[in-house]
Amino acid sequence: MLAEGVAPYPVGVPRTHTIAQVRAAHADLEAGQETDEVVGVAGRVVFLRNTGKLCFATLQDGEGGRLQAMLSLAEVGEERLTAFKSDVDLGDHLFVHGRVIRSRRGELSVMADAWTLAAKAIRPLPNLYEGTELSEEARVRQRYVDLIVRQPARDTVRLRAGVVRSLRENFHRRSFLEVETPMLQTQPGGATARPFVTHMNAFDIDLYLRIAPELFLKRAVVGGIEKVFEINRNFRNEGADSTHSPEFAMLEAYEAYGDYDTMAALTQDLVQTAAQDVLGTTVVTLPDGEEYDLGGTWPQLSMYDSLSSALGEEVTPGTSVEALTRTAGRLEVEVDPRRLSHGKLVERLWEHTVGDALHAPTFVRDFPVETSPLTRDHRSIPGVVEKWDLYVRGFELATAYSELVDPVVQRQRFEAQALLAAAGDDEAMRLDEDFLTAVEYALPPAGGMGMGIDRLLMALTGLGIRETILFPLVKPS
Repeated sequence: MLAEGVAPYPVGVPRTHTIAQVRAAHADLEAGQETDEVVGVAGRVVFLRNTGKLCFATLQDGEGGRLQAMLSLAEVGEERLTAFKSDVDLGDHLFVHGRVIRSRRGELSVMADAWTLAAKAIRPLPNLYEGTELSEEARVRQRYVDLIVRQPARDTVRLRAGVVRSLRENFHRRSFLEVETPMLQTQPGGATARPFVTHMNAFDIDLYLRIAPELFLKRAVVGGIEKVFEINRNFRNEGADSTHSPEFAMLEAYEAYGDYDTMAALTQDLVQTAAQDVLGTTVVTLPDGEEYDLGGTWPQLSMYDSLSSALGEEVTPGTSVEALTRTAGRLEVEVDPRRLSHGKLVERLWEHTVGDALHAPTFVRDFPVETSPLTRDHRSIPGVVEKWDLYVRGFELATAYSELVDPVVQRQRFEAQALLAAAGDDEAMRLDEDFLTAVEYALPPAGGMGMGIDRLLMALTGLGIRETILFPLVKPS
């Protein structure tokens, strides 16, 4: 093409309408009718039939619309029709100029009187009309191709954007303030997780990619930003599977003078409103056709009571590690020998016997103290803390606390975590002196909540986590 003086990548083309605008303006045009309106449209060629005196190309643009372009010998002339047949391929971006018509078969079309390439594709696309499909692995590794050839992939991107917009608008209606907290931190905190480590040359210090924004958002509450939220990225150097990604989007929110009950009401409304905004209903239809309803008031379970019921024996905050270890062995539940605390064992047994079977949205309440170092002790039940996890379809979607605001108790919890770290627990929290200093200036009673954006998309679509992330991290092939 270059040798023949044809520019395969022009600076621009004189587009006058999007495909959606053409379709909307001429929706009532009947088969065989023509208009006098002349438009210039552009899009990617996703179907091509270029034989004979009449050629057809289906164009697809970024708004998701498709429109047929028709190129005839009578309209464009022999030279340009021959050039079209030789130069235009599946995947190219094409500009056409001409009248809007409805073909005899009822297809809204542009009868072109001129055309030009907008961008030349030098790699072939799968032919959509021959049933060629990308493998699941190819969809993830070449998401750009997936977006071109699959409408569901494009729909998921738009759905995600709608969900995030809904969450933000809901918080703004409630007078929450959106802030940004550091992603590079001198001390990882806010969750029990293994961090990614990097090095800053200017200061010659190691830094950590954020595992959670929690401790900085609480600093904001100390400073008087009493209703605060953030939607941003977290990084955890852990496994990757159908529900976990090392890089993920997280929503966290904190409200002074709230508790884990007010956070439960907030979370239920956030999810149900997002479902209504993007789906038009709280009834989710999964890819296999199964339906489940996010509407109504969600049930609540006590972790200890539900575990006791599932095991047929009572488990309390006083049950010994030895007894829990024997129960785990009897049920063939794998446990990490480095983390044989009461809390870890209770949660592991609960996940195995109860959590995996929870399908409808359910708040699981009142967790062991050892696994929740940032959470207030329960106001009436000894040995547990005021924390809930929200489970949907067997996976954890969100968590919330009545926040621990006593700086003396918080220091004791951090010191206990430091002992776990010294014993080999690489997910234990680290003692953060600056955060403790902030809390010593008085953190008011507060409720806090965290929810995974990727997992919310999983709940609304039934997709795996890699399908909800536009460009997920994958191991190089």
